Amino acid sequence: MGDLPIEALGNKTPLEVAETPNLDFLAKKGKTGLMYSVKKGVAPQSDVAVISLLGYDPFIYSTGRGVIETAGIGLKMNDGDLALRCNFATLGDGKTILDRRVGRSLTTEEASELTEVVNKEVKLESYPATFEFKNTLGHRAVLLFKSKAKPLSSLITNSDPAYKIINGIGVAQTNVEMVLKPSEPMDETEAAKVSAGLVNEFIEKSHAIWDNHPINQKRAKQGKLKANIILARDAGHMLPSFFNINQHYHVDFACLADMHTEVGIAKLAGMDSTLLPPPTGNLQKDYDFRVNALLQSLPNHDCFYIHLKGPDEPGHDGDCKLKSKVISSVDKYFFGPLLKQISLDDTLICVTSDHATPCMLKVHSDTPVPILISGGKIHNSGIDKFSEKECAKGSLGLIERGCMLMPKLMDMLKQMS
Repeated sequence: MGDLPIEALGNKTPLEVAETPNLDFLAKKGKTGLMYSVKKGVAPQSDVAVISLLGYDPFIYSTGRGVIETAGIGLKMNDGDLALRCNFATLGDGKTILDRRVGRSLTTEEASELTEVVNKEVKLESYPATFEFKNTLGHRAVLLFKSKAKPLSSLITNSDPAYKIINGIGVAQTNVEMVLKPSEPMDETEAAKVSAGLVNEFIEKSHAIWDNHPINQKRAKQGKLKANIILARDAGHMLPSFFNINQHYHVDFACLADMHTEVGIAKLAGMDSTLLPPPTGNLQKDYDFRVNALLQSLPNHDCFYIHLKGPDEPGHDGDCKLKSKVISSVDKYFFGPLLKQISLDDTLICVTSDHATPCMLKVHSDTPVPILISGGKIHNSGIDKFSEKECAKGSLGLIERGCMLMPKLMDMLKQMS
């Protein structure tokens, strides 16, 4: 949801331009501010940011997005296995990456068929290990290696140039050369060397199988990009030691999420978690479903983590008008019906973003995101609109670490009882 001012929108952000009467209502009744979802200077990936927002310091608790997504799709992983988040992508001549996401045109059905063929035909020879490759939604996938000998290591570089491992967490990169890079060990251990070798072997062999696969031949004839390479990133070789969020705060949490990443984090945190159906293209229908799913769950839990991905993809695609439209739809079709069904007197609502995805950058940034907390005994902070500019004036001020948010919300919740 977060963004920066855009010249094509009159130097306003997509959130400022969006029609958000329901979010504005919540902002007027509550407190607002800005927040670094991880900390200043970190352009976080979603997993790192969500871990932070749920009250876990990612520099302590994060063990790699691959691990999180593996948990999200239900693959069995043990410490010493190696899990990576992957994208189907398009490789051109000279290792040039033409598109990191196959133009967002790869169907889940196409990805499933490509997945099936590599699981059958790729045989690892560089080290005694097995693998399981599993596609999730569209261009997204997970790769899990299991060693038959010694444990594997996540101390390897990404083959995806758009993300880099810094201080143990995945961080988005801007203005990088879009060239496929081999995974390299980050230390001198045999485990790291073996792990990088396995990743490179899988990427090379899967590319050889996919480049002229019938699916890609058909896509090429239709003028579409081939899904002929895997970009791997954010390796993890151990499960995170999250404290159980329910026991820690003495509440009962449930999660409703659009993506496997968020479901994986929720599962590992001890939440009752549900993956919502993929978007249909009908925004009203999609958000109606999400409101109804939440309302059905309300009697069974105390607290809810709701993840709506909608505004993120237009940010990555640089489509500021669509991003604004999606934000308006979230307001109209999610918050509108929801606010008619609940009482703010006995409900606390926090609305924020796990990161900014500025349309001018097309990648995540460390830009502080708007936040509102409304309901319960919270008093009006005098802000009339929910936007980056207005929230900067709010009484919450600037929250410097996203992991400070959940303890703050839990304190506010206690004050309601």
